[in-house]
Amino acid sequence: MTDTSRTTAPGPSRGPVAVLIGPMGSGKTTVGRALARLLGVPFADSDAAIVEADGRTIPVIFEQDGETGFRTVEQRVIARLLTDHRGVLALGGGAVTTGATREALTGHTVILLDVDEDAVGPRIGTGEGRPLLAGGPDPLAAWRERTASRAPLFAACATHTVDTTGRTPDQIARTIADITGTKEQP
Repeated sequence: MTDTSRTTAPGPSRGPVAVLIGPMGSGKTTVGRALARLLGVPFADSDAAIVEADGRTIPVIFEQDGETGFRTVEQRVIARLLTDHRGVLALGGGAVTTGATREALTGHTVILLDVDEDAVGPRIGTGEGRPLLAGGPDPLAAWRERTASRAPLFAACATHTVDTTGRTPDQIARTIADITGTKEQP
């Protein structure tokens, strides 16, 4: 089996079927869409919801308000999604750095998508569109550093970890559907 699990308190009666977390480029949005399609439920991406709520792109929010300002908006949007969204929710890679977000994830089914560096390199490319990777000489080195510093936070939040190495989004989605016990739609 490609997932590891830990026991958690019973999940909330409201909120997402599954919350996907993981480093930048781990496939949270792609897998989230595949899982939502498989289960016949809505999909939400916290980064897209932030842009919709704030009216600015994420790079612009970072440029104008800094990371702290972005995290404040992010935390507020995620808190709302964890209460109101009834499908699959993908969080941005840095969402777990905010204590209030980590606390809000308690009781939810939180899936950590584990990805290896070889798979991430082509996905993050030059870091364009990813403010915390852009502008440096080596986006992959920046990814490595951020992923290592966030690893304990991912582990603390995750109720399950799914290895994505060498697997398609649909294969990963089926594994997550099995974990959640949610019935696939025909």
